[in-house]
Amino acid sequence: MFALFDEAGKFLAGKILSETDSSAQVELDSGKRLKVKSANQLLRFEKPAPAALIADASALAAEIELPLAWEFAPEEEFGFAELASEYFGNTPGVIQQAAMLMALQEAPHYFRRAGKGRFRRAPAEIVAQALAAIEKKKQIAAQITAWAAELGEGSCPAPIREQLYKILFKPDKNAPEYKAVVEASRATRAAPLALLQKAGAIESAYQFHWQRFLFDNFPKGTGFAPLAAPVITEELPLATVQAYSIDDSQTTEIDDALSLQGLGSGTVILGIHIAAPALAIQPGDPLDDVSRSRLSTVYMPGYKITMLPDDVVQTYTLSEGRAAPAVSLYVTLDEATLEIKSSETRLERVPIAANLRHDQLDHLITAEWLAQTDAPNDAESASLPIKREALSFLYALAKHLKARREVVRGKPETFNRPDYNFRLIGNDGEIPKGNETVQITTRQRGAPLDLMVAEMMILANSTWGQWLASLGVPAIYRNQASMAPGVKVRMGTKALPHAGIGVPSYAWSTSPLRRYVDLANQWQIIAAARHGQTAALVAPFKPKDAQLFAIISAFDAAYSAYNAHQSSMERFWTLHYLRQQGITELTASLLREQGGGAWLARADELPLVFTVMGAQGLPRGTSVRVKLGDIDDIALDVGGTVLEVLTDSSAEASDANNEAEDEDDDAAAGPIAIAVDVNEAEASNDNSTP
Repeated sequence: MFALFDEAGKFLAGKILSETDSSAQVELDSGKRLKVKSANQLLRFEKPAPAALIADASALAAEIELPLAWEFAPEEEFGFAELASEYFGNTPGVIQQAAMLMALQEAPHYFRRAGKGRFRRAPAEIVAQALAAIEKKKQIAAQITAWAAELGEGSCPAPIREQLYKILFKPDKNAPEYKAVVEASRATRAAPLALLQKAGAIESAYQFHWQRFLFDNFPKGTGFAPLAAPVITEELPLATVQAYSIDDSQTTEIDDALSLQGLGSGTVILGIHIAAPALAIQPGDPLDDVSRSRLSTVYMPGYKITMLPDDVVQTYTLSEGRAAPAVSLYVTLDEATLEIKSSETRLERVPIAANLRHDQLDHLITAEWLAQTDAPNDAESASLPIKREALSFLYALAKHLKARREVVRGKPETFNRPDYNFRLIGNDGEIPKGNETVQITTRQRGAPLDLMVAEMMILANSTWGQWLASLGVPAIYRNQASMAPGVKVRMGTKALPHAGIGVPSYAWSTSPLRRYVDLANQWQIIAAARHGQTAALVAPFKPKDAQLFAIISAFDAAYSAYNAHQSSMERFWTLHYLRQQGITELTASLLREQGGGAWLARADELPLVFTVMGAQGLPRGTSVRVKLGDIDDIALDVGGTVLEVLTDSSAEASDANNEAEDEDDDAAAGPIAIAVDVNEAEASNDNSTP
């Protein structure tokens, strides 16, 4: 005797070896023995053999007309043998009964299961809905096949083009557009990105990177809703200083300016004046919501996405010729020793005498000129608005502050590589198209004007951070436990040391027009300036405030994404520059050995880190001449082959090696990580009726 039974939703058949009232021992054709409960035994038969029954019943089940079977089915619950009798007529054989069982089990849109071998006829409206869904699925499958064929032939269907970035980076793996890309990739054996490029879905490499960034970070676009800048209603005293900002000519968000009082008296008062949007923008108001959603200005060659609307920025920026609201830190110094005696924070209006532009003045305001006392130069003949004595004092103070920090950090800060500036000719601040002519110029790190601004901002951020901590007012700090390899800079709410900078605490506070962390910290500083020892009671953020941790988490993610995009776009324009200038060879220094005999190398005269072959056995820091390969604008990659070793492992290479260790750990670009997996099993669809 044989039995057909249900085993975890699958029909099996085998020989009954023994049985009790509740179960039977059944042996399958494979020799495997199973204990089958009586309730799971659906059909007993003497012939045909189990394997033949399963095969013949499966074939017959495929021929059963389900609409007709549904018509024959009774309204009340029924068993499969009963419907087999109605459908086939007379007394159905074991194969016909098994076939009906299989057909019913596989047609949930017509028949609902009511127990082992028991069913109920589905209502007519449910059947109609299910059949419509099945037909729709067939149409979608046909559409997927058609789209995949188009892609394979080198043409991109419009729906796939419209959802390109969603398909590549945040796909719905059940969507037909995604499935068409996967199907076409499998059929053509082409990588999805290469397939889409060939099909014309990616018309511009620049637009690919730009639209991908917007898709991830600005899905609703970069425009602002109409928002007016709140008026600062507080009566602020007018400072008795003349302040000067120092920025690049392209800078519109002028956050900071400097002033000096008392030169020649023995006691000098340094003023560090920071734009004060936090005097008008309040936590929770519409402009706060906007700035908190963006968290920072996004910079890239030829364009930027500001954290605040431009007209709002212009309301609070420290533009020349006006008395701008500011949060001012006044630091009293001994003019001879540069020792800091005291500091004070004030809320005031600061007269901005001039906006100096370092890209116009760096070649004039040099260390040599600042060290002179009487010889004029072009800077003075060009009617420089600030006196050389003031600049000389600021430069001497900057060097003094830097040296003091270097004692704490344990080694000097080195500026071995220049800063690279990108200028796109003719785009006039509009979104670049990707085909503009690019100019890449250098600016030596640590130039006098640069050093002055950097050191005064470090002084302000450190001083305010310690002051807030002393008052028990929480703030957002950047800290680094040590300079040991792998110890990263982190953000938190505790005033911990920043080993990399060499200060006891560091709270970003000097760029409130372009960084949300600075705006949040400025609210805390304003509360401290107004209320002193009781500031912790009235400051917007209280100790252990969950809002501060939320800001830190969101800012970290956004700032990393924005910096990554800036780096990618600088790399894009560097590769564009290579092509534009016809550069096929360049000199570079070896940074780090990779697997497979490859090395990372840094170009000597361009902001480019890339992979080179043919440098096996050479020490880090070796200078080499490299032949460049093909440029991949999508992967933002270019490789090279060593043509000539320019230095050996002598002292010169060793020095370069030491310098390389002091620099950030750069990495070359690589393949774009996409979310399309052609090896993944197709996502399952639930075709059962509701």
